[in-house]
Amino acid sequence: MEENNRTGSIKQILKNATNKISESWGWFLDRIYLILTKLFGVKRVELIFISFYKIIDKITSTFRSKFDTDGHYFPFIRGIYRVAIRVFIFIFFYWFCIETNFLWLCGGMPSIEQLTNPKIAQSSTIYSNDGVELGKFFTENRQTIDSAQMSPWLFKALISTEDKRFFEHSGIDLRSMAGVAVGIFTGGDRGGGSTISQQLAKNLYNTRRSEMRGLLYYIPVISTIVYKTKEWLTAIRLEQRFTKGEILTMYLNTVDYGNNAYGIRTASQTYFSKEPDKLTAEEAAVLVGLQKGTTLYNPIRNPKNALKRRNTVLQLMANNGDLSQQQADELSKTEIKLDVNTEVDEDNKGTYFKTALARFIEKWAETNEVDIDLYKDGLKIYTTIDYKMQDYADKAVSSHMRRLQKIFDQEWKGRNPWIYENGQEIIGYIDTVAKRTSVYKRLVQKFKNNTDSIHYYMYEKKKMTRVFVWGKDGASSQEMLMSPIDSIIHYKKILQTGMMAMDPYNGYIKAWVGGIDHEYFKYDHVRQGRRQPGSTFKPILYCAAIDGPLNLSPCDRRTDEPFKKEWMENGQAKVWEPKNADGVFTYASMTLRRAMARSINSIAAQLSDEVKPRVTVEYARKLGITTPLDPVLSIGLGSSDVSLYELIGAYAVFANGGEHVEPVLVSKIEDVQGKIIYEAETKKRQAISPESAFLMQYMLRGGVEEAGGTSQGLWEYASALFGNGGQAGGKTGTTSNYSDAWYMGFTKDLVCGVWVGGDDRSIHFRTRMGEGSRSALPIFGKFMQSVYTDKTLGYKSGPFPKPGVPIRKTYQGCGGDIGGIMAADTTAISLDSSNTVQQEVITFPPREQPARDTTKNNR
Repeated sequence: MEENNRTGSIKQILKNATNKISESWGWFLDRIYLILTKLFGVKRVELIFISFYKIIDKITSTFRSKFDTDGHYFPFIRGIYRVAIRVFIFIFFYWFCIETNFLWLCGGMPSIEQLTNPKIAQSSTIYSNDGVELGKFFTENRQTIDSAQMSPWLFKALISTEDKRFFEHSGIDLRSMAGVAVGIFTGGDRGGGSTISQQLAKNLYNTRRSEMRGLLYYIPVISTIVYKTKEWLTAIRLEQRFTKGEILTMYLNTVDYGNNAYGIRTASQTYFSKEPDKLTAEEAAVLVGLQKGTTLYNPIRNPKNALKRRNTVLQLMANNGDLSQQQADELSKTEIKLDVNTEVDEDNKGTYFKTALARFIEKWAETNEVDIDLYKDGLKIYTTIDYKMQDYADKAVSSHMRRLQKIFDQEWKGRNPWIYENGQEIIGYIDTVAKRTSVYKRLVQKFKNNTDSIHYYMYEKKKMTRVFVWGKDGASSQEMLMSPIDSIIHYKKILQTGMMAMDPYNGYIKAWVGGIDHEYFKYDHVRQGRRQPGSTFKPILYCAAIDGPLNLSPCDRRTDEPFKKEWMENGQAKVWEPKNADGVFTYASMTLRRAMARSINSIAAQLSDEVKPRVTVEYARKLGITTPLDPVLSIGLGSSDVSLYELIGAYAVFANGGEHVEPVLVSKIEDVQGKIIYEAETKKRQAISPESAFLMQYMLRGGVEEAGGTSQGLWEYASALFGNGGQAGGKTGTTSNYSDAWYMGFTKDLVCGVWVGGDDRSIHFRTRMGEGSRSALPIFGKFMQSVYTDKTLGYKSGPFPKPGVPIRKTYQGCGGDIGGIMAADTTAISLDSSNTVQQEVITFPPREQPARDTTKNNR
């Protein structure tokens, strides 16, 4: 009832308005009212219309009281009045459309919340566990600061250059706007009509972005008027909500200074390697001068233009009384002294663990329904990465891979390394890869089925291309005249690697190297890569034999003899007859420890049959491997693909007493206010019994301690690893035709895994340099040597902790191993060594996998 009365009163008001203004305007207002009541409700619209009517009524009353209605000139004055009323109504309606986006004409305006708490995009910073900044995530590389952290010269230079009447207006400078208008009509210098507040409104809220556009956006000139009106209104509201000092501070924090530097702090560090409060007058003038054009006046790219612009700013400061003319003249004679900090610009290039970090945070935010933007919210991300250990890992990878690549290139000189199992080159391999590249696909779109043209452009050497190369000091780049095919061939011949180190007790990841150079190779071989693990999977098989239903011990024995398994599949007879790497069977009886230490394939095959593939897969799951595995006999010899990340988690179970610990990369996350929004918890579960874990630890030590063990190459790093009674365990792995080389190892403090191979499974070494003991183990050894030599890290070599439970199974003093045992002194394994331990290459064929375009980020 009340609403009906209110509606009636509004209609009466409209009727009066019709009589007083004109029939057409009344009808127009009536239509507006009907539409608005549907959109916004009667109460809200009533308030607007009553207010509007009162204003019109007051103006009309005032007008009539001031003029003689019977006078000679009254009709003329009344005509002017009516025009003025119509103009006022139009302005009111225009304002109303801007404010409410009426009929979607003008697009949105910043909300009160957005105006009160403006959100400035800030870079999120990554820290190591020891507090060192490791990098950033950003779309705009910015860190906001308050006015106390800024030099006063910045404010003076900004006001003198951009808005000298800044303290006199309330967001809009009518004098400047008038000057611009005069300049337009006279053809003179128009100057700049936008105030600092208007520029801030545009920077903060970007009123021209797509979601702020209305239907009028598509009408030239009109759209510009709408945009400017929005900026004026927003500027006025900013002035109402913030002090002049706060507006200046926000402005300096938001603007772009070129060279990927957003905000005054990043700009100050980029160009002068100092904090903003230390900037001098001439330095402040350089940065403020950039606002006229970040490219044209960039002091790095265009120093002459930057010098002229700086001197212009200094003169404007003198004109405004911030500098004396003498000071301005003296400063103008000096050169711009830059101290460029390239690290700021390079932070967003990324590293492999940063990619994994981004995935983790995005998944966590989605799972927990946390609304954060990693690239804009100014988060502080504290990782478990140790800065020094990451550096040691990078150096170990770089020094070894550079040398390994040289040997690889020498082995294949004059030939291509993509071959079949029989050693024959894969004909058409590069053409197959080329068809997956974006260059080839663009040529197909352009030339359709004209294969001659496509072939011509794919093989044409037409431009210098910067490509990855190994330099004297590590990863580098070089410009070469190449065709697209040349580039593909170049990259396909480059060896890749993945390496990760972790604390086996709390799961904290200490180092992560996903490849040889993230700038050129985005694919992460730690987490993304999945390859056949070869013999590094055998410990999982042996674990199933010891902890599982067979209940074996390291002293149980098997004979190194041929193993043959026959079965029918789809009506066809199938046979599996794995061979030892050298094709020789010793027919010797040996303990399981010795068999695993020497990586005897025949005994692993026997165990795989006894344990059963299904049980082996179950134990892989217990140990943390989630990748789908084929429950076939060859599973125990590493025939199913796994990731290095998963395998490291599995080996940690052997090192820590039988618990599977979820790897942890992020220890905590703070928001821009310093509030902790995420804190890591170590997730553990008992995977195998403590006794079995100890026995597996003892088994894996056999690779180092047993005669002919495949891990004896670690003795090259004995001074660091084995001092003070130090112990280590590990397992090498090498797949068919030297396609994949692995090493998984651990000490009492750390578990670490390494994979080395071609970017494609068809890439192979020609010789035993492709074995895990030669290609992968040295990276583990170099890294551990650096870690245990650096006393500041707090790691000391020593024996594994004693088991906390009684060991009921026999594991020592087994003895009796005979036949085919290599000399125990064959320990010095280096890249140039001609001696080697027992080969443990697995001879099942690799799965088919399409060649991958290395120029792309994703597999």
